[in-house]
Amino acid sequence: MTPQAAGVSPQTARVRGGGRFTRAAALGALALVVVAILVLLLGGGNSNHYKLLFETGGQLVKGNQVLIGGVPVGSVDDVKLTDNSQAEVDISVNRPLHEGTQAVIRATSLSGIANRYVSLQPGPDNAPQLRNGATITAADTTSPVDLDQLFNALRGPERQALRNIIQGSATVYAGKGPEANRTYRFLSPSLVATDRLLRELDRDEGTLTNFIVNGASVVSAVAERRADLSALTQNANQALGAVASENRSFDQALVALPVALRQANTTFHNLRPALDDLTTFVNAAKPGTKDLPTFLRNLKPVVTRSVPVFRDLGRAVNLNGKNNDLADAFGKLPAVESAAARAAGPAVQALNDSLPTLKFIRPYSPDLLAAVGNLGAVTGYYDADGHYARVQPAGLGIYHYNAGTQNLEPISLQQQFDDYCLPEYPGTSINSGACTATSGAPSSNFHVFRRCPGGTTQPALDLSNPFVAPLWPGSGLTSPAPPNDCTATDHPLGP
Repeated sequence: MTPQAAGVSPQTARVRGGGRFTRAAALGALALVVVAILVLLLGGGNSNHYKLLFETGGQLVKGNQVLIGGVPVGSVDDVKLTDNSQAEVDISVNRPLHEGTQAVIRATSLSGIANRYVSLQPGPDNAPQLRNGATITAADTTSPVDLDQLFNALRGPERQALRNIIQGSATVYAGKGPEANRTYRFLSPSLVATDRLLRELDRDEGTLTNFIVNGASVVSAVAERRADLSALTQNANQALGAVASENRSFDQALVALPVALRQANTTFHNLRPALDDLTTFVNAAKPGTKDLPTFLRNLKPVVTRSVPVFRDLGRAVNLNGKNNDLADAFGKLPAVESAAARAAGPAVQALNDSLPTLKFIRPYSPDLLAAVGNLGAVTGYYDADGHYARVQPAGLGIYHYNAGTQNLEPISLQQQFDDYCLPEYPGTSINSGACTATSGAPSSNFHVFRRCPGGTTQPALDLSNPFVAPLWPGSGLTSPAPPNDCTATDHPLGP
């Protein structure tokens, strides 16, 4: 039917058609707004994702709520176990978090399974904002303490005692049901009073939360030291038992206490003038003690370092066992002194007898010191025979050096030291009868012991060596140094 047939003018029909289109467009826009609000509230609001690391998962499961101040702000997306056995909890919240945010796993009731939620304590708004996907480490998270952890803190005897309590309760109520029911009539008023108490506690939720969190931390700390706590309880029990065993002594002490207090009152009364004098002393000592704190601070590390010294000193003075400390050593001193007294005479005689030997060795001191100083240099050089110090002198072997043929000739065992024999020196006992040369005149040996003192090295510029007779000026010697038949020109070549 056309508009004209319906009795409606074309202009009126166009107006009505445009009104229906306007209403449809308005309804569509309203639907879009509702959809956008739902998306923001249900989906788009939890666009901030973070990871929380806990010591334990605390029975968290996917879908548990995330609350701030008791108001839901997100949910748990996933719970995983890290490589270092920590619980990694992925959460989504509808607001950004800042540095300093802390997280705690809480329970919605005293007991249950998977009745947990994550409570966040946001960091200050003026702190830097955490990036999306950031991790809040275990240093800023707290895991719950479950009932099984409390029971795990109990040892075998304590668990048996708890069983006895439960079984004893069953024995108490056995056959006493009506009486127990009458008792329970008074339970309702107590529950009402408890409810009022809990409402008062819940008025300051922040303080209560801190109390519960701190209480959980205390319980966790106590659980970690449960062995020490058990030992403390046992020791306290023994101490109280010892105190109880001395109740008669305590009774006597209490009887004597009033008299002692009366005497102490007189003492304290007489002490007052002394305190006045002590005040004068303290005032006079203040200038002298102004540097005392600095001195004590500097003294502390010295005292700390000296503790091991005094400990070792104590062990050195007195140590368990025999003949191992200074006390034992001093105990042996009388016997040592007695032995030393007996040995003093022979020692003096030995020193007197060694004077000719020392008189002979004294001029050769430079030669001895040069031998010690050059020992390293001698052993540093080597040839086809090896190091020079390892070449054995021919005179110490089984061969004799023939100066005429300049060859080594076999010799008997009695003759192998003949080349090193010394002649007797006039006026001395040196080498007297030491050996008998069988190879002829002294000129046939190697002259090893015939160098003048100081002749093992090149002569010094001041002609202080070798020592020959007549004595060189300023030598300090009082007689010609033996051997008197040494040759001054017998010394190493070179400057």
